[in-house]
Amino acid sequence: MTIPSLVFAALIASLYGALYHLIRDGGPGRLFLYLIFSWVGFALAHLVGIRQEWLLLPVGQLNFGLSTIGSLLSLILGDWISHIRMDDIQTFSDDENGV
Repeated sequence: MTIPSLVFAALIASLYGALYHLIRDGGPGRLFLYLIFSWVGFALAHLVGIRQEWLLLPVGQLNFGLSTIGSLLSLILGDWISHIRMDDIQTFSDDENGV
């Protein structure tokens, strides 16, 4: 990928993360978290698309459609996982002791 393609991909992934933050109404820490989730999902989906030779809405060297899907899935999954509290999780050993 060329540098302009990388910059464009980073801008689009950042836009997705910021919009998701706006929709979910999170704090400053959540914004950083959503940006990371979006960048990782965007990049991984693009790399999977290249590896498997899947194309969905290519824009130059960027597999825009598949990368968008990957970013959104990563945002949703990451948001869901980040809301799990350790208090809510019971371990197997707690169940054996009757706690």
